[in-house]
Amino acid sequence: QVQVVESGGGLVQPGGSLRLSCEASPSIFRFQFMSWYRQGPGTERELVATITMRGGDTFYSESAKGRFAISTHDAKNAVYLQMNSLKPEDTAVYYCYGGGYVNAWGQGTQVTVSS
Repeated sequence: QVQVVESGGGLVQPGGSLRLSCEASPSIFRFQFMSWYRQGPGTERELVATITMRGGDTFYSESAKGRFAISTHDAKNAVYLQMNSLKPEDTAVYYCYGGGYVNAWGQGTQVTVSS
């Protein structure tokens, strides 16, 4: 059984930064790719960023391009989402998702961007 667990959410002022972490067990390499999704108040869950486990190819939503960066730490079985220049509209619950031959969703971590 594979699991993913997020951490790192919190309250940040507009223009600030946060780094979200997602730890996979037993290994991130059980997945073909890992993604971050988010769901804001009254909105549907949307894809933010994806990274492939082999090759490290990345994909970003238009809203994330230039501000967010997805990366992995193989030894820690972790995937990160570095979020910079945060805006109030980035407020959402952020979910980690591992996909491919097996799939797993995390429980989500709240990010609130507010002054």
